[in-house]
Amino acid sequence: MVRYVLMDIEGTVISVAFVREILFPFAKHRLASFLHERRHDPDVLRWTAICQDAAEHESGTRPAYEELSVMLTGWIDQDRKLAGLKALQGMIWDEGYRQRTFVPELYGDVLPALTQWRVHGIRLGIYSSGSEQAQRLLFAHTNAGDMTSLFEHFFDTSVGEKQTASSYRKISEQIGLPPQHILFLSDAECELDAAALVGFRTAHIVRPGTVASTLHPTHPDLAHLLLEG
Repeated sequence: MVRYVLMDIEGTVISVAFVREILFPFAKHRLASFLHERRHDPDVLRWTAICQDAAEHESGTRPAYEELSVMLTGWIDQDRKLAGLKALQGMIWDEGYRQRTFVPELYGDVLPALTQWRVHGIRLGIYSSGSEQAQRLLFAHTNAGDMTSLFEHFFDTSVGEKQTASSYRKISEQIGLPPQHILFLSDAECELDAAALVGFRTAHIVRPGTVASTLHPTHPDLAHLLLEG
């Protein structure tokens, strides 16, 4: 039986548009002024140094701090999944959330489903390419309020890439359950393929605009998903 539901964020519990059309542009437009205003902040300096290290590793040249905003803006456009960039984006998004510049609007079926699953003793977790920090920020500021307490884990790519089977094996070990007791929800078929390789149960969440999988069980939302045994 399913004892743990692990879920993606984009296209599964919230629209892809919120991330692509609101969060990413906000970070991109705020980046240069943020780096200037926070240039003496130890946390900012730590993460920018990691970005400088990554750039030097790739190109052989270490960019100066003053050059970072142009480079990082390019990385945002490329949707690079680098730890330093993700951390800086998270710090910028934290400002936006706290000022209520934007509020994440979950799909209407999400909170009722999660609440019902918890009532039935189902454990819940998130696995996203966004950093753990960014995940927690999003769920702390939703239109339904702070939902972070519903989740036991917020996994990011520190456990591995979402298209790689070994990542799901690590998640199973950290959760402390055999893979066959874990159900993974995602709108991305390649991620479901990877999870299935190690024995996870899978469900393809087919929101408007998503092409239904022919290899995994499909559901239009979370409302009637659970739990067939």
